[in-house]
Amino acid sequence: MVLARYPELTAVLAAAVLGLSVQRPLGWLATRQGINVLLAVLVFATAVTIEPAALRRLAAAWRPLLAALVAGVTVLPALSWAVSRMVAAGSLRDGVLALGLAPCEIASVAMTAMAGGEASLAAGALIGSTLVTVAFAGPILALEAGHAGVFPGGIIVNLALVVALPLVVGIVLRSWVPLTKGMLSTARAERAASGVALFAVAALVALIAAEVQLSFRYAGVAAALVAFLAGSAVTGRLLGARTRPATAAALLLTTSMRDFAVAAGLAAAAFGPAAAAPLGLYGILVLIWGTAVAGVLRNRTPGLPPAGPYGACDPQAPSIGAREPHAP
Repeated sequence: MVLARYPELTAVLAAAVLGLSVQRPLGWLATRQGINVLLAVLVFATAVTIEPAALRRLAAAWRPLLAALVAGVTVLPALSWAVSRMVAAGSLRDGVLALGLAPCEIASVAMTAMAGGEASLAAGALIGSTLVTVAFAGPILALEAGHAGVFPGGIIVNLALVVALPLVVGIVLRSWVPLTKGMLSTARAERAASGVALFAVAALVALIAAEVQLSFRYAGVAAALVAFLAGSAVTGRLLGARTRPATAAALLLTTSMRDFAVAAGLAAAAFGPAAAAPLGLYGILVLIWGTAVAGVLRNRTPGLPPAGPYGACDPQAPSIGAREPHAP
């Protein structure tokens, strides 16, 4: 059964139902920095699983990495602006608009490893796109939105504290602090970090879903999100068109999967918690998309070991930055 093999999907779906059912208390948490706190926890839990070897191998893949980062700060913001026109003006449109400014989805690194792609390239795309988002999201969003109330400086500070700081602290602890780098590299520590990350993702979906007020307007939101997902997938496919299969898999997954949690934090910081509502739906769509693509790519690549019984969250799966299988 698909849900049994991929517990992250089960957790996200259950959290979405919970958020829609128990909106008042969860909405209270969302308006009191709950999204930012959970986002910081998620980023830190992911950062401590990035192996130092992954960072050292990035020099050999600088061209596709640079192309992916440039597309992420040019093509994808333009795409999210275009599809946001499918939604009526207001908080829902603002949430869709923020999606193109988000970095790579954290889960895309695990999906890349599961697909037999270059996990080190995916980890580099995650780190690089996060730093690009911190630097450029505020000014680009203010330009695209045209709202007098959007302050780039405030968005940059918020992303620096909630995303960049936990990312740097996690990487430093894993790589360079003598008292922690050994402990954080154990299988037990990586399983614990994966569990914390999965909990944070589910809790974020619940808080974001609590902001959803279902109405006929969500038909336009759903169409816009599907259009954005399709357009970002085409962009990722084009980026990897002339690369070897392992590189193409990493570019496809990291480009087409944008981080709904960071997008939610960005939308909430720029427009208020109500603007984060569409991102819960996108989170469900993108996780389903990522697991499906990873499964198809794995089946097309001979010689790879079968996926573990818990899919992308399997403790036996390659950790972020682990040496990736080489495509024939």
